[in-house]
Amino acid sequence: MEGRMYVAMPVTFSKKVSYTRWKAYIDRESLDLQNPSVFISSPASASVGCHTFKMCAITRADVVYIPFEDQREEYIQNDSGLLFIGTAMNPVSRPWSFDQFEPGVLEACLKLLQVSPQHQTNKRMDYLNRKNPVYIGRVVSAMINSEDDRGVLKGKWAGDFKEGVNPSLWTGSGDILTQWAESGFKPVKYGQCWVFAAVMCTVMRVLGIPSRVVTNFNSAHDTNDNLVIEEFYSETGQKLKHSKDSIWNFHVWVECWMTRRDLGSGLDGWQVLDPTPQERSGGVFCCGPAPVKAVKDRRIDLIYDIPFVYAAVNADVHSVILSEGQVVNYCKDTERVGSLICTKAISSPRKQNITGDYKYIKSSSGGVLVVLSLDKTPVAGEPVCFTVKVINKQRVAKMMKIHLNAQAKEYNNSPSDTFWETHGVVKLGPMEVKVIPQQIAPVQYEDVVGDDLINLAVVLEDSHSQERVLASEEFNIASPQLIIQITNEESIVPGKEQTATVTFTNPFSHMVSGVLTVVGAGLIKGKVNFRMLPLCPGGSVKQRITFIPSKVGVKMLQASLALSNINSTIRGFKMVSVSRA
Repeated sequence: MEGRMYVAMPVTFSKKVSYTRWKAYIDRESLDLQNPSVFISSPASASVGCHTFKMCAITRADVVYIPFEDQREEYIQNDSGLLFIGTAMNPVSRPWSFDQFEPGVLEACLKLLQVSPQHQTNKRMDYLNRKNPVYIGRVVSAMINSEDDRGVLKGKWAGDFKEGVNPSLWTGSGDILTQWAESGFKPVKYGQCWVFAAVMCTVMRVLGIPSRVVTNFNSAHDTNDNLVIEEFYSETGQKLKHSKDSIWNFHVWVECWMTRRDLGSGLDGWQVLDPTPQERSGGVFCCGPAPVKAVKDRRIDLIYDIPFVYAAVNADVHSVILSEGQVVNYCKDTERVGSLICTKAISSPRKQNITGDYKYIKSSSGGVLVVLSLDKTPVAGEPVCFTVKVINKQRVAKMMKIHLNAQAKEYNNSPSDTFWETHGVVKLGPMEVKVIPQQIAPVQYEDVVGDDLINLAVVLEDSHSQERVLASEEFNIASPQLIIQITNEESIVPGKEQTATVTFTNPFSHMVSGVLTVVGAGLIKGKVNFRMLPLCPGGSVKQRITFIPSKVGVKMLQASLALSNINSTIRGFKMVSVSRA
């Protein structure tokens, strides 16, 4: 029964399952005439509903069937994973607990369908449409944000987060979904793209649709649909706030696996769904499903939202240098946007590069005059070491002015004021290549550690012709890691108390303090908090915790340390294998 919809089926003694119709049977071997047990099987096309039947990715006839067991295990059953943020030069993995098997999560996901505008407007039609994953994807994409409905999350990208939770502090989907359901469907504050995407991934996995979280590094937001992003710089390399277009250092969305019978053959498989409220689709803030294959082949005539996703991974970047309001130089970059698209690898904590699924990789162009490159991944507490390579491709000597500039920025915003700069002169002989080492001291960038990024730019100016050339890179400072060690790691079983130790070493030049939070679906009920007293530079602290595993399988133990005097959260995780007793 689905609301006012009923399905009548005969009860038989045959256990043979049908993938095309509802069926009920009684098991002869365990027949109890006083209390008979009736077994019900649903067809592959059954609608998702409050009877808790879900789409089934292990049935070949189902439109969300995914062929390999390791894929089903990763994209439906796995209740923990990694999200990737940071920059293409230095991706950072962030642990996340999807929590699809935690108490209250299934109920919250089904309530999400019930309170959607589609259900409230026409319950019968909504129930009938729930057998279609395309329909469900659009409903869920809109319901994860709260812009048009009683959705789950309210977004916030600037200012303080005193009225809610800083998006960087969320560690899993369970708290968000249950808080939303228990509050009477009031939006949870706050989310940003990776939180929106991770929560949607949980909902889709709960509903039986294979799903994974995908990060697009250097993601374009093209406001005028011309597939061009314009950026403006001063003649000393400072990035200016002149453009409505933007390039986010990263943007996170969801891919769901499904058959696209509405589009014909060749477009089945992974589909992009983006719950972050950016642009309206069909009048509401949702995005997709857009077939990844259609994005790669620029099939912008097809539904849904393919032009928007195509621009996010393929727009050209036009960099303009201004002097006293006048354009003095212009260059075009066709490679920067969508430079790395990745997701968590199957059964592994590594990232899987899927850039080639979205775009045809072009060969790199020559004629580079100046190149910025990091010597190694920048780590908190150490100097940022990088080199500027200047190439004179002409057979005459040159005198060049060089301007280097570093600015802090959030992943989706324009840079703030300059925090480091240097200027000088470079003499180049004919056809000479000169490598100039540079470094930024830790004391100069300490306020940028955490979720903020650094925009580094160099402008070279020919002293004779005043011709200018620009190179820029954006990167993040890798935060220190929390180290988690587990006692008797080889003998972890359900119901037996285990001990873990979390260690933190302060790499900063001043004292730090904060709150340590430890979570783990299937390991710890809820979360455990510890207050860390002020810790001197170079000092270490160890925190002992106990936990009792409740489920067999590979689980994730997460720890996060929110520092109180620096805008930074230090993280660590440990995969825990729980064996049968």
